[in-house]
Amino acid sequence: MLSLAAVPASAATAPAMTAEEQRLDRAAPQEILRRSGFDAVAPEFARALDRAHSYGEAKRIVVRQGDALWRRAVERAQGRGHGATGAGELSRDDDRPLYWARLGMTRELRQWEPGRFGVSEAQHGRLIRALEDASRGHDSIRYPKEDRAGHRLKRVLVTGFDPFTLDRDVRISNPSGATALALDGTVIQTAEGPARVETVVFPVRWDDFAEGTVERTLRSQLPRVDLFTTISQGRAGRFDIERTNGAWRGGFPDNENLSRTETVPVTDPATQPQWTSTTLPYQEIVSAETGRFPVYDNTSVTEIPAGQTAPVVRPDGPTAGSTAREGGGGNYLSNEIAYRATLLRDRLGLHDRLPGGHVHTPILQFGAGNTDPATGEITDPEFVRNRLDIIAQVREILTTAMNARR
Repeated sequence: MLSLAAVPASAATAPAMTAEEQRLDRAAPQEILRRSGFDAVAPEFARALDRAHSYGEAKRIVVRQGDALWRRAVERAQGRGHGATGAGELSRDDDRPLYWARLGMTRELRQWEPGRFGVSEAQHGRLIRALEDASRGHDSIRYPKEDRAGHRLKRVLVTGFDPFTLDRDVRISNPSGATALALDGTVIQTAEGPARVETVVFPVRWDDFAEGTVERTLRSQLPRVDLFTTISQGRAGRFDIERTNGAWRGGFPDNENLSRTETVPVTDPATQPQWTSTTLPYQEIVSAETGRFPVYDNTSVTEIPAGQTAPVVRPDGPTAGSTAREGGGGNYLSNEIAYRATLLRDRLGLHDRLPGGHVHTPILQFGAGNTDPATGEITDPEFVRNRLDIIAQVREILTTAMNARR
């Protein structure tokens, strides 16, 4: 393929927008950006890119502005810094401004044609990945040894997700992403003293997971932390602590409208188990009073029993030698991030000392009378209340899990 560096910028054809980026021009995303004050993010980024004089300078701009977007979203969620003064009129707990502003930036970067120098296709791809990582908090995990009072800090790592099923309802928010923004860099008080929470957000895209985004982000962190929790949106009206994760992709379309039905692709597939298990203290979490939503220990899976060909549901977990078809959290990317994170934990030799697993939050629902995607408002009081209550309950679940560490 001909490198962009080998032809004049005017002759290069800008890459097509992705399916995610194409949704950006719909009315609801534009209203979310305008009402949150994030509508200027992408235009400012485009102007900064146009001032770059080299690929190296462009990469520094990408990383700096991607990190600034993440920090701005966190500060907005926590009501501090720029977020305290430029939050707009949307509720601060809203995760959607970060998602749509990032897509505005990736669209600008994808279609950017530098006039002063050439950029190859591979370099363009590296810039987009750098922007994704920086704007998702992947590069900004920091664990100080002590808090300001001189107390040694325990370490908790939490992951969330982007909104998804946006062709069903483009207004959708993801409470796991909102939780990540609300808790990043905060401290929870536990029986062993203060614990610092660091968070990241992952895309809802099959191919990013196959390319190792989870492992790249978590590999250096898991040996350093005292507890980790992957979080995603699950069932209506309930939390679930997912006991078992399965090595199977069920094919539900992702945010790029791509489907993948296959064994979860990992490095060293010859040693890949069909199942991994939580090491979170699920009994203590389920028994604790953490908030208004009930919390369940979910042990159900779907398997193909050894020697058979048809899948069956096992309410009490997998049987020996079976093949995974659904973990407790299903066979979408929420199951996959739980599988990848716990497999990484085990391959790093941390199974017996590191509590970790997956928490499914309740589905974030709009209020009565605001359920029609075509005519509904982008927010309402019940929608905000549900999201705030989910965030608060995740915080209590983390505190309970830290207090119950074995």
